[in-house]
Amino acid sequence: MESFLVSTGAVFLGEIGDKTQLLALLLASRFKRPWPVIAGILVATLFNHALAGIAGQWLRGLLDPAWLPWIVGISFIGVGLWALKPDTVEQGEAERSGGSVFWITTVCFFLAEIGDKTQIATTLLALKYESLVAVVAGTTTGMLLADVPVVFLGAALASRLPLKPIRFAAAGLFVLLGVLTLVFGRGLASG
Repeated sequence: MESFLVSTGAVFLGEIGDKTQLLALLLASRFKRPWPVIAGILVATLFNHALAGIAGQWLRGLLDPAWLPWIVGISFIGVGLWALKPDTVEQGEAERSGGSVFWITTVCFFLAEIGDKTQIATTLLALKYESLVAVVAGTTTGMLLADVPVVFLGAALASRLPLKPIRFAAAGLFVLLGVLTLVFGRGLASG
């Protein structure tokens, strides 16, 4: 349960103000069809985060367990510092995909998540926790918790959210996870 809850919280906070959340806002306001946009976000996130989680589990098997706390802890701190930088999304990103609202959303979200901090966080969480299913379910839940309200409430909600303080909270969470991993890292290999 810890891996699910930590994964949900980390990605939820990391997603606030992220380019994929801005992409959700852009797609929702452009197409005005929330359900295909939400379905596309779900499919893209599941696929992208499953691949990231598999990569994390694979790395977990390759690395000496003594190094895992250092790698994960320093990486979480790096992701936390990265979270301080606000994301932007290109206006034409959704228009370049062509096709239905669902497929446009799926393709755009999958591509936007490649190398994104939430994808990297998913890889790191899969390194830290043994349960790949709990990590991917948690990161996907966190993504949906952050993006679904934006899809439904659109620009009115997005313009009222205090994105800067939320981004700082997300950065603080990742740095805290990194420090805790470095300090209490002995239990990392047991996840």
